[in-house]
Amino acid sequence: MRRVDEALKHVLSDAIPKLKDPRIGFVTVTGVDTTTDLAQATVWVSVLGRDRERETTLRALEHAAGALQRTLGAELQLRRTPRLAFAYDPAVERGVRMTQLIDELAPAAEPPADENDADETDADEDASGDDHSD
Repeated sequence: MRRVDEALKHVLSDAIPKLKDPRIGFVTVTGVDTTTDLAQATVWVSVLGRDRERETTLRALEHAAGALQRTLGAELQLRRTPRLAFAYDPAVERGVRMTQLIDELAPAAEPPADENDADETDADEDASGDDHSD
């Protein structure tokens, strides 16, 4: 089933940006879960934007499900083309939020010590150490 899920993901990732519906925002297909009998496939998507844009995009994708199923049927020629259901995948959003939290908790990095200070100290010692070998 993993190969079927990956094939569906690949075809849908290519097909969704080609849809001419202005309600569909920037969508990334993050995964596909297909039932073993190929009757249904849940398509997990990440949508760039606020909650309202996400809901509008999901409704538009549900509306375009028939066209996307035809595309799947033509390209993959499966025994049965699954009925598509779209679901929002919050994993990307959670990952971004976790990164922000980690950045907030991480201590500020101290600037590296100036290497020129060490070189000047060495040069001063060399200059004062008079070597008068006559």
